[in-house]
Formats: sequence, structure tokens, C-alpha cells
Amino acid sequence: MIVTLIVAAEISWWIVLGLALSTRYLLRWRRTSTVLLVGLPAVDLALYALTVLDLRGGAEASWTHALAASYAGFSVGYGPSLVAWADRHFLYRFAGGPKPPPSPKYGPERTAYEWQIAKRTVVSAVITLALITLLVPLSAGSAHFGTFAQWYWRLGIAPVVNVIVAGCYSVWPKEPPADTQVEDGRAVEHAGPKSWGTGV
Repeated sequence: MIVTLIVAAEISWWIVLGLALSTRYLLRWRRTSTVLLVGLPAVDLALYALTVLDLRGGAEASWTHALAASYAGFSVGYGPSLVAWADRHFLYRFAGGPKPPPSPKYGPERTAYEWQIAKRTVVSAVITLALITLLVPLSAGSAHFGTFAQWYWRLGIAPVVNVIVAGCYSVWPKEPPADTQVEDGRAVEHAGPKSWGTGV
């Protein structure tokens, strides 16, 4: 059941986000859009509450319950950046906005980008661990702790890897290929040479 709830929460999250962006850029209902965006965390909260109720109802603790907490933690850490990404692309595709630039690939901009990812991953892991820890007292089952304990070291792997990667970019910044013009960490594309007519 929990896996079904996770899938439903994921679908609901994107539906609410799509409605928020549609009402903002297509219908020009900015207040409604803001309300929908503010309501996005309610999807994660509902999933977590249902997870607690499932455990309190006598369900045997399993990895699916921890996965539900992980989903909520991921949404907290990466949710704002996902909303910003979707906003830029929706504005470009449907509202005549500028084309979103790609992620920076070179220099200090790429280093800063990698540290942003590491920060989001750390926040996601910390929130997830807190939510998993809270599952034990909220579900009134100390026996569940053994099932969830293994997630502590598992969730520590991703943040450590991201921090190491960001640290490597700090020590060894990625340099662009020779003869490549870079602006804001991105390769600048230039149009080909112009062909001038002779005129009359």
C-alpha cells in the first residue's frame, strides 16, 4: 500500500505544480498559482501522515515506510529547485519566456553548481533521517527502530559522495577545451561567418 501511496504522491505533486504554472502563465491567476505552490508541501505531509497511520494501524515496518519518509525529505531538499526548473521551462514553452540556460560546465560557476547540489542532498538526507527517526515514537513502536536503523548509513552515502565531488571541483576546477569561449561557466555558441554579397 505504501508504494502505491508514494506513486500517487509523486503524480499528485507534479499535477499540482502543473496546475500552478498553468494558472500563473496561461490564465494569469497569480494568487491562485501562489496558493497551489504553497500547497505542494501538503502532498508530502499527507504521504508522511498516511505512513504513520499505516504503522499505527498494525502494519509491519518495512523499507517502504522509510522510502515514504525519504520521498518527503527529497521534496524538502530538492523541491524548490525543481519548482524553479519547471517554472523556467514552462515560461519558455508556453508563455514566450527566454530559453533556460544549461547548467554551467566550467570554472567557478561549475564548482558553485556542484556545491548547490551537495547542499540540497545534505538537507534532503538530514530531513529524511529526522522523519525516519520520528516514525518510531509517532507509530508507538520501538521495535520498528531496527528496521529503520539501516537507513542511517545508507542515507549518509549520497551526501558524502556529493560533498567529495564538490570538493574535487573546488581543488581542480573543470577547465573548458582550448579555443572555447566561456561565459558564466557555459560555452558560448557563435553563429558561423557571414557571407557578404557583392552588391550591385
